[in-house]
Amino acid sequence: MSDSYSPKELALRAAAILDEKKGVDIEVIKVSEITTIADYFVICTGSSSTQVRAFADEVEFKLKQAGILPDHIEGRDTRSWVVLDYRSVVIHIFDPEAREYYDLERLWADGEKLGGL
Repeated sequence: MSDSYSPKELALRAAAILDEKKGVDIEVIKVSEITTIADYFVICTGSSSTQVRAFADEVEFKLKQAGILPDHIEGRDTRSWVVLDYRSVVIHIFDPEAREYYDLERLWADGEKLGGL
């Protein structure tokens, strides 16, 4: 990760990119106090598989411009979700059905929500 962003700043930057692309129900959850998986989760919904992919591509592109590359990406070939893993920040982009099914907000309810966009 680039030294120019703290984990919180990276999570908020990713959320802002998703908001600019018209992502829906964007949430940033601080999970560092309850897991070692990451410091923050960013969760967003896209209305279609095309939009889910476009959101993921945009986040990856914009963060790459800032010198920040993902450690791992999952779900590019699925039609319902993509996960961009930036180690300290994990970005989850779902279609509506997958978001409801995985219900990450409930699973990580003990985390601190930084507010939706």
